[in-house]
Amino acid sequence: MTQFFGDDGKVAPATLLVAGPVVVLQTKNKEKDKYVAVQVGFGKKRKITNALKGHFGELGSFRHVKEFRLDDDASTPNRGDVFDVSVFVPGDVVAVSGVSKGKGFQGVVKRHGFHGGRRTHGQKHSEREPGSIGATGPQRVFKGTRMAGRMGGDRVTVKNLRVLAVDKDKNEMLVSGAIPGRRGTLVEIRSANFNDLQLTTNNSQQKKN
Repeated sequence: MTQFFGDDGKVAPATLLVAGPVVVLQTKNKEKDKYVAVQVGFGKKRKITNALKGHFGELGSFRHVKEFRLDDDASTPNRGDVFDVSVFVPGDVVAVSGVSKGKGFQGVVKRHGFHGGRRTHGQKHSEREPGSIGATGPQRVFKGTRMAGRMGGDRVTVKNLRVLAVDKDKNEMLVSGAIPGRRGTLVEIRSANFNDLQLTTNNSQQKKN
C-alpha cells in the first residue's frame, strides 16, 4: 500500500497492482464445450510439464492459468490476444477478489469481535472466554454458533474501488483502498460492469505488489 495525491491536493490510501499482460490461451463455445468461457494465462514459469507445453504451444509458458465463464451470447476473443493494464483508465470503478491472509486458529475475541467477560467481580483467567454456547432445552450447540476456529484464508471481494492512476509502460495501476491478501498475492480485478467482455477477460489474474 501507498499514498496517492490527487490533482486537488487530497491524499488517498491506495494499493499498487501489477496488472498483466494477460494472454488468451483457449476459448470455449456452446457447440463444442457446452458453455462459453475464455482461458487466460499470466506470469512466467521456467519449468512446465510436457502437457502444459502442448497446451500453451507457441504462446510461451505461464505460471497462472484461469478460466472465466461468459454469457452464452457473448463474443469471445481469439487465442493469442493480449490484454494489459491499458483497458483501465483513471476513474474506473472495479471490484478486487483475492484470498485473505491466514491467521491460524483464533479465539472469539479476535475472530468475531466478542468483548469478553468483565475484569472484576469473581473473574479469573476467563476474560476472553466465549461464554455460554448451548441451550438448556435442546441440549446441543446450534449450527452457526460463533466459536473459536481457523481464521483467514478466505476468498474476499472488495467492491467499489476506484482506479487512481495507470502506468502502461510498467503495467501497473493504483487502486484506492486496501485489498485482500499479503504482498505478492494473486488477485482478480473486475470492472463494475462484469458483462463487459473486454474488461472481464482482462481482469483475470493480477499480482499484488
